[in-house]
Amino acid sequence: MRSGARASAPGRWAAPAVVVLLAGLSGGPARSQSPEAVIVPPSTALPNAPRSEGPARTAPGLPLAGILGDDPGWRSYRGRFITEQGRVVDTANGLISHSEGQGYGMLLAVAAGDRPAFERIWGWARANLMVRSDELLAWRWAPDRRPGVADMNNATDGDILVAWALTEAAEAWGEPAYRTAARRIAVEFGRKTLLFKDPHGALILPAVSGFSARERSDGPLVNLSYWVFPAFQRLSIVAPEYDWAALLRSGVSLLRQSRFGPSSLPTEWISVKEAPRPADGFPALFSYNAIRVPLYLAWAGVGRPEDLAPFRTLWGGIDRERLPIVDTADGRPVEWLTEPGYAALSALTACAAANTPLPEGFETVQDNQNYYPSTLHLLALIAARMRYPACLKR
Repeated sequence: MRSGARASAPGRWAAPAVVVLLAGLSGGPARSQSPEAVIVPPSTALPNAPRSEGPARTAPGLPLAGILGDDPGWRSYRGRFITEQGRVVDTANGLISHSEGQGYGMLLAVAAGDRPAFERIWGWARANLMVRSDELLAWRWAPDRRPGVADMNNATDGDILVAWALTEAAEAWGEPAYRTAARRIAVEFGRKTLLFKDPHGALILPAVSGFSARERSDGPLVNLSYWVFPAFQRLSIVAPEYDWAALLRSGVSLLRQSRFGPSSLPTEWISVKEAPRPADGFPALFSYNAIRVPLYLAWAGVGRPEDLAPFRTLWGGIDRERLPIVDTADGRPVEWLTEPGYAALSALTACAAANTPLPEGFETVQDNQNYYPSTLHLLALIAARMRYPACLKR
């Protein structure tokens, strides 16, 4: 879940601080401070008892371990953004940390085969973000606050990333404790934030509190960047009772229905009360969250090439070295993301859609940028090595 702070480098729109205000405007109560008081909607999936008999279900996704190797980009990332205690620092947003960042850091550590770094990152998250009354992580920790967690709401994308990273770590290093932790988190966000009975198909509530039909007049609200497609191909390893394939289908379907305005791009926050439309009270922007949608599509190898077409069109022009934030109402850029790591997304999208060779320098992550573009560049590199080695120039 994005932070709302803006810094000298591009910040990112986020929900939780905004959710409290907007939920009130829409007539629904915001209860981010008391997650235990939130009643789970009746359409939320409830996990069955895990089956002990028979062989384990095979996950269709590709294993992550070792894909990155001892890459210099990872070594630089570890030195610049991960403290000795294991806190992943968002350098463009007041040096905060969040469950998303801890999850990304854990994934990168598994991909690099760096178990000591993984254990530090997971240990910090466990000690500082797992402060709720359930198995989920609080979404944000601020270094200038005591306590560091001021909002007890979760962020479902962060929970997904952490559970996925723990699953990959358990597979890579044979550690039962990682598998147990992954299952606990996956079952918990599955029970509280996955809605399998919605007319639009399986939905992901962005958090336990603030986005449901009960809390917003235009709810439920979704954010398509929370459909972490490659994670859903692997989480059946630890939580086989959930229909993860339904999330793959619904994410692609919702994307096809969320082509708004002349640019045919999704907004950050989408109402699915009826036909998908931009959510009330949020800027109708294709922005910092949504740029991850084609990354996850390409990484998982799901959908069709035409599902990537709006992103490829947007990023394929003369300005392809910088990514625009777009007002979907008129299709015009309102801001540009100029740090070099962002351009890795456009390169990966072109590769996935049309086998376009990745440019020289794609495998080199530059040091002079912030946490978010650096993270996206490394993730795009992992996706390319896992799914599209033919696009890489060796």
